[in-house]
Amino acid sequence: MQYRSFGKLDWKASTLGFGCMRLPASDGQRGSSNVDEAEAIRMLRYAIDHGVNYIDTAYPYHDGKSELIVGRALKDGYRDKVRLATKLPTWLVQAPSDFDRFLNEQLVKLQTDHVDFYLLHSLNHSSWTNIVLKHNLLDHAVRALADGRISHLGFSFHDNYEAFAEIVDGSDLFSFCQIQYNYMDIDSQAGTRGLKLAAGKGLGVVVMEPLMGGRLADPPQDIRETIATDPAHRSPVQLAFDWVCDRPEVSVVLSGMSAMSQLVEDLQIVESSHPGKLGPADQALFARIRDQYNARITIPCTQCAYCMPCPNDVDIPGNFHLFNYAHTYDDLGAARFRYKFVLKENQRAGACIDCGICEDLCPQHISISDWMPKVAALLD
Repeated sequence: MQYRSFGKLDWKASTLGFGCMRLPASDGQRGSSNVDEAEAIRMLRYAIDHGVNYIDTAYPYHDGKSELIVGRALKDGYRDKVRLATKLPTWLVQAPSDFDRFLNEQLVKLQTDHVDFYLLHSLNHSSWTNIVLKHNLLDHAVRALADGRISHLGFSFHDNYEAFAEIVDGSDLFSFCQIQYNYMDIDSQAGTRGLKLAAGKGLGVVVMEPLMGGRLADPPQDIRETIATDPAHRSPVQLAFDWVCDRPEVSVVLSGMSAMSQLVEDLQIVESSHPGKLGPADQALFARIRDQYNARITIPCTQCAYCMPCPNDVDIPGNFHLFNYAHTYDDLGAARFRYKFVLKENQRAGACIDCGICEDLCPQHISISDWMPKVAALLD
């Protein structure tokens, strides 16, 4: 196992972190509440025995069972071998006191007296403003840091770069952050700019979704054929890990492993993945793969948001992104899930009233009113 600096902290993290959102399930469904607990514990302990020292879970994972299983897996001395991360479910916070209520519940579930890395879960501009700041959650975090219930405070993130910069610059309490990052997300969400911003401020950077929820591990046939031209004969999984691990700003790469075979493969891959590994020929290969994915985009939306705000509150760029996502990655299921989970009902394509105002503002001259019924038909 290779180890990396974790921001300004005097501690080195294993390159591979164990993400506990996709533990093995008896029904074969990712994220299911029917976790095969014995196998999950076996995998967690195998990972720790092979050098993994960063374990990541969260309050809602596996319908609340993930923290319980992690707590049991870390008995018998395993808790002392790792740094444990879990997250405050910010969307459930309705009052300032909820910070302590959730944290204390999580400590019981995890069978520990402290959490090494505590994250404000899934922050965006709205939750930062209307939940974290509104309820003074940072003041509660200060007290939890002081009394030792948490050792370090951070946040996980899903929004654009501007929102990321706002949060990173919004408090000196953060010592780390967690972002979605892979070779297709260089300009999405926090992106490469966010990675550099956080690392430049001395934050440890934990990367989630290096395989984009598994989609980069199972690419469409045309892209698989391009990957097969790699002189090093790397698998889609190894290519994706090599790309993320090539960035020196990355502290930990989380993998949500659902089977022992995946764990063994990931452990083998990170043994040889390191900053500076990729040369010009490798980068050219990634550029070809990226171009092929981008060529599958159906609606030529650049996410500039000049069309916003919509007078009827429809999230036009958000709808187009999910429609394109379904076509780009051949994954309608994930697009539909995000459509219903991320977008409120009044923000979805079906709420479009065909007013045409947005079309006058679109620099790409997209016939937005024509596309919205197609988006709704596919994703609703």
